[in-house]
Amino acid sequence: MNDVSSMSGVHPTAIVEAGAKIGKGVHIGPFTHIGADAVIDDGVVIHSNVVITGRTRIGAGTQIFSFAAIGGPPQDTSYRDEPTSVVIGPKCIIREHATVHRGTARGRKVTTVGAECMLMVASHIAHDCVVGDHVVLVNQATIGGHCEVGSHTILGGLSAVLQRIRIGEHAFISGLSGVPVDVIPYALAVGHRAELAGLNIVGLKRRGFDRPTIHALRAAYQEIFSREGTRAQRLDRIEKEYGEIPAVRTIIEFVRASGDRPLCSPRD
Repeated sequence: MNDVSSMSGVHPTAIVEAGAKIGKGVHIGPFTHIGADAVIDDGVVIHSNVVITGRTRIGAGTQIFSFAAIGGPPQDTSYRDEPTSVVIGPKCIIREHATVHRGTARGRKVTTVGAECMLMVASHIAHDCVVGDHVVLVNQATIGGHCEVGSHTILGGLSAVLQRIRIGEHAFISGLSGVPVDVIPYALAVGHRAELAGLNIVGLKRRGFDRPTIHALRAAYQEIFSREGTRAQRLDRIEKEYGEIPAVRTIIEFVRASGDRPLCSPRD
């Protein structure tokens, strides 16, 4: 890490506060402001008019476009300027006007975004969220505070996830959908108030899931949302029949972790 005086990739109009840690090969564009507690890892490219504040770490190779704001205080009335943070993983792409807010003292104290994520124009990740790897937020997708979003999930444009919601890995949330309840892994959710429309088959095939695994996931999906028995009994049946398949095991563990919380369900 370098101090400001030794950096060659900083535009003269940029402000890099004393104390900021800047890695090798970092480019910081015109009129960008980097706060004193920021850590910018190697190879990061920050375009013009970006603001990075607070205890924020930007992973190596990430690219941040104009007017993005990373590490700002949470939109939570309980926040009293506690020393919370944001961690962005490597090789992310953060487009214009995207925002990621730091955690809260009464939450996880950190907002986490995984590796190789894409936050498109004006998307938002609120305080205390945990976002996995390879997640895509399409333009103006919004994730409320304390949410968990699994890896390889896609949130369509103008979708909105209510605070404290869990979305499993490889799920697809359609554009303009509101998500008020948990969405199981591998699911396709659509509608003004999101309802399930089956599995994210296109996404699963693109990511190399084989036919037997997809068949097992379909069977598990049908069993979870059947009307026979309690949720626990349905999960036990799935586990007995398909529990040795890792993708099915992921669904079982997700639903069990949800406890009695409602799940996003298929349309009638």
